[in-house]
Amino acid sequence: MTVGPETSATFDIERLLVAMRPKLHRYCARMVGSVIDGEDVLQDAMIKAVEAHASARPLGNPEGWLFRIAHNTALDFLRRRKRQEAFRGPAEVDMIVDQLDAVASRQIAATSLRTFMRLPVPQRASVILMDVLGCSLKEICDVMDCSLPAAKAALHRGRAQLREIAVEPDDAPQQKLSDADRERLGAYVAHFNARDFDAIRAMISDDVRLDLVSRTHLRGKAEVSRYFGNYDKVSDWRLVAGLVEGRPAILVFDPNEGDAKPKYFVLLGWSAGKVATIRDFRHAPYVIDGAEYLI
Repeated sequence: MTVGPETSATFDIERLLVAMRPKLHRYCARMVGSVIDGEDVLQDAMIKAVEAHASARPLGNPEGWLFRIAHNTALDFLRRRKRQEAFRGPAEVDMIVDQLDAVASRQIAATSLRTFMRLPVPQRASVILMDVLGCSLKEICDVMDCSLPAAKAALHRGRAQLREIAVEPDDAPQQKLSDADRERLGAYVAHFNARDFDAIRAMISDDVRLDLVSRTHLRGKAEVSRYFGNYDKVSDWRLVAGLVEGRPAILVFDPNEGDAKPKYFVLLGWSAGKVATIRDFRHAPYVIDGAEYLI
């Protein structure tokens, strides 16, 4: 779980958060089953970490401390969504943790967020921490505040359930953009790709709000116009209308990289036929890791 030499009580919290942000998001997204909600959970956790840092006791493991804050914040989020499942007791105290081969480890790491959500919380957390993020059992115990037998039992059950789910047929209904979303997203994308930003400005509301995730917030047509100007200066993007986690979204590809997969995505909110909110993940490309998207 170590990402740098931050081992003392005087660690630079801002620098550590920047370094660990992608890894923390990977954990949060899989805990709550959504890359978008996972970013919200991460931002809440980062605020809590900054607030707690000033009064925190000397920390021997700042990274583990951050993961514990992220874990607890994810649990709070799940409670609010009323999706938390009951923790199970550590009945199998003598259970030996399965030794996975490299293929099995890669398969679990690639498990969809939707599948992870089918596991009870302690099983989900333990599998993500060990098989996705490479944590040790001791680190899992520290993050989840549980005993070693409980961590072993949760890990064993979680892996077993994932193996059972893996052989089930995928009968999830295919989602698609509605005609209305395809029309308005298509218009926005077409103007953007044509670099016709005057036409884009005509589509946004006067009090439009922009969240350039991990970078800045802007409000109002005049301020947000600078954002379009910055896009006009670069050529590493091509927009395509689609879905991310079932939500209408704009997928952004880099035409210089063969368009193999989207680099990031943008979410638009609409009000009275105008773009009211823009949430752009250009500076948070880690968010698309594990996202289910469709064009």
